Amino acid sequence: MTAPPSIDTPVALAAPGDPAHPARAPRPRGRRPGTAWLWGIVGVAAVIIVWELYKLVAPEDGVVVGGLRILPRTTDLAMPHVWDMAARLLAPVTRQEGSPPLWGVIALGALTTLGIAAVGWIVGMIVGFAFALLMQRWRLAEWGLLPWIILSQTVPLIAFAPIVKSWGSRIEIGGWEWQDWMSVALIASYLAFFPIAVGALRGLQSPDRIHTELMHTYAAGYWPTLVKLRLPASVPYLLPALRLGAANAVIGAVVAEVSTGLQGGIGRLLIQFAGQASGDPSKAWAPIFGAIALGLVAAGSVALLGVFLKDYRRGEAA
Repeated sequence: MTAPPSIDTPVALAAPGDPAHPARAPRPRGRRPGTAWLWGIVGVAAVIIVWELYKLVAPEDGVVVGGLRILPRTTDLAMPHVWDMAARLLAPVTRQEGSPPLWGVIALGALTTLGIAAVGWIVGMIVGFAFALLMQRWRLAEWGLLPWIILSQTVPLIAFAPIVKSWGSRIEIGGWEWQDWMSVALIASYLAFFPIAVGALRGLQSPDRIHTELMHTYAAGYWPTLVKLRLPASVPYLLPALRLGAANAVIGAVVAEVSTGLQGGIGRLLIQFAGQASGDPSKAWAPIFGAIALGLVAAGSVALLGVFLKDYRRGEAA
């Protein structure tokens, strides 16, 4: 006869591998990593083909219906060739002797923004998870906080970011002063905390009633139930929320850099190079590619957490 499970066994309120537990359910067969990479390459190639085909067959003035342009112009000023944009990345930023290559400037700006976004993501994760714990513990808190958390995402960042910078510039404690990059990090955390709070709340509420009742039969209090049951069961919901929060942190950092005028980041390069688009259209697309790569790197970095939590990722929420 099998011995009853111990309360010291995390998550597995039954024998390991028991499909009754949501965190221990058999993992559905999915695509291999190589297949995912292949489809990603196919997707990028498809975008390039569509870009060049549209540039080839569409009129220079774009597609106009009823006096309204619904598709962009196809001139080299509006839509440079893909190979021209790739070649521009390898060329110097300016014609000045000793000027660094464009890709190096973009990489440096992306790293600057990535560091600020990482700080914002960490703050957003702490705040979002704290809200999730509070709302899961008390239903009244969920009723009172969740609508305001959702409503908070309707505030336009372009208008909000300068206000945050203005408030931050007035903060001075002893010899310490608020730095401009902290305002950008705060905006990044503002966007990041929302998906993390909602995903963590859904995960903490995911255990079946039969499992929570079993914890009660062990006379387990709130904290043992949280550590042994709710936290492991929340992993399939929390990991996608953390990835989305990382992408949102990058978006918030880039928008805040544009709104506050912070130097050195990819957001500032977007504005700077956009002003040079009339004379060098391919150059204006470089920071856009940098921002796209930055979001992919941020979301992919969070996926490394899944390596350490692979035993609890079965049935991961999409």
